[in-house]
Amino acid sequence: MTDGAPASDPGAVLLLGGRSEIGLAVLHRLVAGGTRTVVLAARRADQLDEQERALRTEGATSVHRVEFDADDLAGQRAVLDRAVGLAGPLDVVVVAFGVLGDQARAERDAAHAAAVVHTDYTAHVGVLTELATLLRAQGRGTIVVFSSVAGVRVRRANYVYGSAKAGLDGFASGLSDALAGSGVRLLLVRPGFVIGRMTEGMSPAPFSSTPDQVADATVRALGAGRGEVWVPAVLRVIFAGLRLLPRAIWRRMPR
Repeated sequence: MTDGAPASDPGAVLLLGGRSEIGLAVLHRLVAGGTRTVVLAARRADQLDEQERALRTEGATSVHRVEFDADDLAGQRAVLDRAVGLAGPLDVVVVAFGVLGDQARAERDAAHAAAVVHTDYTAHVGVLTELATLLRAQGRGTIVVFSSVAGVRVRRANYVYGSAKAGLDGFASGLSDALAGSGVRLLLVRPGFVIGRMTEGMSPAPFSSTPDQVADATVRALGAGRGEVWVPAVLRVIFAGLRLLPRAIWRRMPR
């Protein structure tokens, strides 16, 4: 399942959410660009054979797996320490876990609404805080965080998910500022509707993208040292205008 990697490997990449389509697409591009050591963190980590095989085919020489339950806040730091113990210092950490949830159910089931917010916001706050502490001590590293245009202005059609993304976007933006000068940086990615496993069966929204397109934009932004990227880029301009729509019109907007 794993190979030994030098403890001082400067290029290790950790994916929190080892089955994420976008996260894996980012890893494939980093491996194609020269990364050789990766860590996949997910529930049922022993069942990541397919993901490991694909990364090795791309060129990864050391693929480690770590059991990771994002909702277990108390266990998050141990997961990060385990990853460092296996792979050495982390160069890039891709935070790509999350749930879409069922909006209709969330409107009548408080426990479901709270579970969506816990995973998509609270769990991110916990792990990002732990990561910031870890990487500051390292003196370097980059954190990639996936927000969403759903959080830029929350829509009635998906306000539970959107509110969690709004919170995450604000937290990550503030954390990015707090990391300035520390040697650690944060890249905040704001995709629009992504056509993939999570949105299967849903009608694509205008200016939709694929996991590969999001990954391409993310890796380009990493290489350019940017702090944020919208996917596709035109959404930044569109949402600048959408912020001004009267609420009576906005509440009728689809997800």
